[in-house]
Amino acid sequence: MARRIMSLPRLWSSRVFSVEPDGRSAPLYFAIQEKHRGEEVPRVFSNVQTRERCYSLFVCSSDRIQRAKFYGELRDKLLKGLPPECDFMPMFSFLPNVKDSLIKGYFVKDTSECSIPTERVFSDLMQSDPVLVCSYSRGEDGRLWTQQPWYAESQRMEMSEEYYVVPTEAPDYHPSTLNIINSDVFYSFEEAYEVLQKQSDKVSVLQCGDIIPESKAVLELVSQRPEARHKPDFPVIVIEGLDATGKTTLTESLRETLGAALLRSPPQCLSPWRARFDREPPLIRRAFYALGNYITAEQIGQEAMQTPVIVDRYWHSTAAYAIATAVSGPVCSLPSEGSEVYCWPGDLLQPSLVVLLTLDPEERKRRLRGRGQGKTDEEEELDHNQLFRLKVEEAYRRISGPACVTVDASPSADQVLQQVLLLIRSKCHL
Repeated sequence: MARRIMSLPRLWSSRVFSVEPDGRSAPLYFAIQEKHRGEEVPRVFSNVQTRERCYSLFVCSSDRIQRAKFYGELRDKLLKGLPPECDFMPMFSFLPNVKDSLIKGYFVKDTSECSIPTERVFSDLMQSDPVLVCSYSRGEDGRLWTQQPWYAESQRMEMSEEYYVVPTEAPDYHPSTLNIINSDVFYSFEEAYEVLQKQSDKVSVLQCGDIIPESKAVLELVSQRPEARHKPDFPVIVIEGLDATGKTTLTESLRETLGAALLRSPPQCLSPWRARFDREPPLIRRAFYALGNYITAEQIGQEAMQTPVIVDRYWHSTAAYAIATAVSGPVCSLPSEGSEVYCWPGDLLQPSLVVLLTLDPEERKRRLRGRGQGKTDEEEELDHNQLFRLKVEEAYRRISGPACVTVDASPSADQVLQQVLLLIRSKCHL
């Protein structure tokens, strides 16, 4: 009897598969079925040469933290282990329009003369990691393609069921949107806390070197659930925008003009651990920054009992960058306006006004060159990837409860200040 080390995810033959050729264009989709009905070849296979071999690898684990960490490590393992003739690109498997059904992996094309080195890498991965491998075979007529999931018997890899690969329509929503809620963007304190708590628990029980010991220190800062204060005594004004749009200058001027308290998010108390968590997979990294918003909310609540509060970035930034990063492809791939992914967390203190500073891209780059400060990977991406910048800006605009009020930051600093003061006096009655 064959010993299966990786069972197929539920409803496997009902799943749709997507391959992301370059991260800028729309994904290429295909489906599988148990019987052949004479369909055309899916686009992802239409340009595969005769000597090329195709595979897919999916990280399958019931533990979402383990799943996130293994997926984060899989790319490096493929880069180091696969022959140079192999090319791989992100791939998803999902049930159309079913939340939390997304499974991440990679689609691999191998042009080497021998398949043994490549398949040995896959075999080793299956033995050590929660990875499901599938091969794709071309029929004799060159048009019929089949998918064969692998299983292991002792140390030998074998093929299991065979499914016919067929074209399919694009789903209503980009597949990456299915897993955004409480994975890329967090909507409750408990959900974010649980992710880091699991890391901390594993440290205390297993003393495992590859788990994050810093999680325990972060959790000590938020040891109790913060009280949600939706109506502070004094107005709370958040200033949002990309780097070099003038947020620091404006927030400092507002503090002086209004006699307000000035806070920044992420809060300063998280600075010792930011570099550590920036290296982690999105699930863990986003949970860290989500907790930062709740720490900031607690600080806002205390300050707003005595004075107006100005906040340099808040939940809008956390959400906009996460959504733009999670959803590949063009701007139209973003969740549609009004989607629940843009809704404010129900337990997070809401500001009175959110101002979004916008700036011409070339002027923003000119300002950045004069700053010379260190930047996160996402901020670096903004400088080199126009599409990513457009998606971040659009995500900002779609967030509701409260929505952003856009202000052009290209005039002089004093002109921008006066325009924002008019907004504050109009909407916050200061």
